[in-house]
Amino acid sequence: MIPRLQPKISVSLPAAGFFQRLVEAGFDGDIETGPASRTVFSTDNSIYQLEPTGILFPRGVEDLQVVTAVLSEPAFHGINIAPRGGGTGTNGQSLTSGVVVDCSRHMRSILEIDPVRRVARVQAGVVKDQLNQALKPYGLFFAPELSTSNRATIGGMISTDACGQGSCLYGKTSNHVLGLRIVLADGSDFWSRPLDAGALEEIAASKDRVGKIHRTVERITREKRDRIAEIFPKLNRYMTGYDLAHVRRADGRFDLNAVLCGSEGTLAMIAEAELNLLPIPAHAALINIRYGDFNTALEDARNLVALKVASVETVDEKVLDLARRDIVWPGIARFFPDDAGGTTDGINIVEVLADHEAELERKLSEVTAALDTGANARHAGYTIARGHAEVEAIWSMRKRAVGLLGNVEGPVRPVAFVEDTAVPPENLAAYIREFRALLDSAGLSYGMFGHVDAGVLHVRPALDLTRDAHVRLVREISDAVVALTRKYGGVLWGEHGKGVRSEYVPEFFGDLYPSLQEIKRAFDPENRLNPGKIATPAAEALTKIDDVPLRGDIDRIIGNDIRSAFDNAAYCNGNGACFDFDETSPMCPSYKATRDRRFSPKGRAALMREWLRLLAEQGIDPRDEATRLRRSAPLAGLARRAFNSLNPANQADFSHEVRAAMDTCLACKACAGQCPVKVSVPAFRSKFLELYYGRYLRPLKDPLVAAIETTLPLVRRIRPAYNLVVGTRAGRAMMRMVGLTSLPRLSQISLAKEAARLGVPVATAQTIEALSPAERQRRVVFVADSFTAYFDPDVALAAIALARKMGLSPLLAASHINGKALHVHGYLGRFEAAAQRTARYLQQLDHAGMTLVGLDPSMTLAFRSEYKGMLQAAVLLPQEWLAANLDRVAASPSVVEGNSFRLMAHCTERTNAPASVAQWQNIFESLGIDLQVAQTGCCGMAGTFGHEARNRPISERLYAMSWKPELDAAGDADILMATGYSCRSQVKEIDNRRIPHPFQVIARIISAKTEIR
Repeated sequence: MIPRLQPKISVSLPAAGFFQRLVEAGFDGDIETGPASRTVFSTDNSIYQLEPTGILFPRGVEDLQVVTAVLSEPAFHGINIAPRGGGTGTNGQSLTSGVVVDCSRHMRSILEIDPVRRVARVQAGVVKDQLNQALKPYGLFFAPELSTSNRATIGGMISTDACGQGSCLYGKTSNHVLGLRIVLADGSDFWSRPLDAGALEEIAASKDRVGKIHRTVERITREKRDRIAEIFPKLNRYMTGYDLAHVRRADGRFDLNAVLCGSEGTLAMIAEAELNLLPIPAHAALINIRYGDFNTALEDARNLVALKVASVETVDEKVLDLARRDIVWPGIARFFPDDAGGTTDGINIVEVLADHEAELERKLSEVTAALDTGANARHAGYTIARGHAEVEAIWSMRKRAVGLLGNVEGPVRPVAFVEDTAVPPENLAAYIREFRALLDSAGLSYGMFGHVDAGVLHVRPALDLTRDAHVRLVREISDAVVALTRKYGGVLWGEHGKGVRSEYVPEFFGDLYPSLQEIKRAFDPENRLNPGKIATPAAEALTKIDDVPLRGDIDRIIGNDIRSAFDNAAYCNGNGACFDFDETSPMCPSYKATRDRRFSPKGRAALMREWLRLLAEQGIDPRDEATRLRRSAPLAGLARRAFNSLNPANQADFSHEVRAAMDTCLACKACAGQCPVKVSVPAFRSKFLELYYGRYLRPLKDPLVAAIETTLPLVRRIRPAYNLVVGTRAGRAMMRMVGLTSLPRLSQISLAKEAARLGVPVATAQTIEALSPAERQRRVVFVADSFTAYFDPDVALAAIALARKMGLSPLLAASHINGKALHVHGYLGRFEAAAQRTARYLQQLDHAGMTLVGLDPSMTLAFRSEYKGMLQAAVLLPQEWLAANLDRVAASPSVVEGNSFRLMAHCTERTNAPASVAQWQNIFESLGIDLQVAQTGCCGMAGTFGHEARNRPISERLYAMSWKPELDAAGDADILMATGYSCRSQVKEIDNRRIPHPFQVIARIISAKTEIR
């Protein structure tokens, strides 16, 4: 039996005193020191893992000042802090054994937008795409682009001087920073802005820390001017952090922000920023050029850059192949067709921008003319994407390239440690040839993509860092790449900062490195801010790439067999796609509702991985335990669970930390569809819950929810009594006592009786055998799940009516148990037994030639995921069935006129069946209807989640984020539709409004067929 798992060592006495003192000093933010939070914040998007002492979530600049004031007290001299933004750094910049300061939870306000001056003032935790969403109505945007723009914070971008695609046109973050409000190690609150000579002289004359900083940086930039000009490379991606080369601006002003941008939290904490804004280009297009050889694509990039385009991005064959299997591919596949007689082994994406459409067409003509003639005609073909929607869809694929590289099978996976080198663009092709030869000689596979116009190519060698030989390769390859970049006039850190790679700083800066140390001392004399990164006092060493613990150290303990058995939980690479800020995005609703990173796929994967490690250290294989639990005697198991639940010694079990994070998961499977690495929280959550509740008692609501499909036929018989309970205040109070709330009423209509009245038979072996092969071709079996059948049978009846209008003969599937609720709550033994029975039944129908159509997307898609390996038959989604029968439908125009139609798709459907929304649009288009698709996140119900009392606040918060605004904005002529039963149930519960399923709308508006086909 799984024992109590001892959590990590509690916070040390000095640290505990530090956190207590913060509260006494007036810190108003959140303080988290529990093992779960420390586990989640121990990783980023790098190969390293370093557990912090605790995490602080300040609410404003005053909290940052409290932190530094308390840090300065003698009792806490040994405590260090490290600022953290989105937590997606690839080089461990924000990893620390000290205290993390995370501004992303509370300091995320856009304080001011001045469209006339084109300036925005924001707090450090504002996400880049969040800012650009607010700026769009003004026709402005914050220009530096990066692949993590939907979760990267402005503070994090400034700390790494981030940039990406388009940097040759727009530059880096530092090029758009007008002012920084910083908090220094002594608590000074200071706005850093460019200074003219008089202002610089005045501020440098002050005797405080701010004055010393300005005097130090001014003297170094003046005395070392020639050496700075010699050492700093003349690159678009010049050396990040402590950028002495750009302190003296072209207009003669002194700009301390050049030193602060890219300093990775080693000099100060960023509280606010004033940012320069640019007009959104009016017209955009992408030329997508295909090549049969990746080196040709690289070499051709120089010719493309010479055509003065906005940007040139390159993707190699490995990343392109992974993209073809990703959720975004159906929306862009037409731009990357297969070439006759060969494969595409590389692409260049060329961006063209213009203020006027005629200007855009002229520029496109110039580029395509060059592509079609002479030396430039080295490609296999190209396509052109016009308009912001098409352009954004392709850039979305390119942005996902970083994460996609982790979506491979097995323990050998591409990892980041030498992946943002920069060389002069004219040297890039030769440099990459040597880089590839280096990796080829080591027998490694790798993926490549990047910004060839800027000489930056991201390269991720595939390693298994549980192997000692591969661990040694990190050092060998890093040293070799450092030498290679120097040979070609480049730098190791072209884009993603230094972090753990800071050991190479003295080699690159040479005799300027002591000047960096002097700057560090002026800002942070006690070396308390993110020590060991970029520069450090002479007596203390810089961080080395092989001195920081690796993730692989943990993975080695777990073992590859167990890692592979838990649904990619242990393979989360930390890219942070689940931290998407956008409330209309379906990705991880629980994170959006709580802003707690423990309650995200990345957080839950980290906790699951730690739980597996603790089991492995005790020699326990969770798979064997699951098998044993399924065979144990029920009464003995109940006694054991009761004893463990009441035993005070079990209160500190780390398993409780994991369960708390799993409890907030909606099991919507958006992570499984949208995570580039395909981390599926619902899949490993169910395995965890099975084991957890083998040790501890379940809440009362669990057995009720798990039995719902079995008991609904019985409850139907006492429908009035059930409806009285769920429809009255007293009844609801009673249900809350067992943990349930907002339960729907049973429909007055009995689907079985109504179907029988309509002459619709149940699909059984006998009814099918009586049909001729020709008759079977006209039959369609609607697989009505229990929830639709008992609570919303009108949908099934609409499907029947629709099928008949289409000239088909409908049948209903026999009553069956889908088992999704069993799976969600970790009753895996019971689920497998039920699923096997249902799979056998559906398989019989399929073998008989029946077309099977589900009604609810979530329940239908369970046949493709939870039933994987058990069911070979295809149960179609409604839109998949209709899309294959478009010739059978035609609209009645009088019904369509004067109405607008809007679809609110189920989040599981949107993310796990990516073609589904386009299929609905095609179906309605065939009816002469322009179907608009609402951009909504999760409705908050998600199966049984919103019916659980403990989850109701989160459920209602999610509904208010994106669903309620859509409903409130709808007019009388707007016909809103929702595909998910749980979504329609949530709308009925909160807004007391009924919205139809698309089947119900289509059945009303199509004309009946005059003949059976």
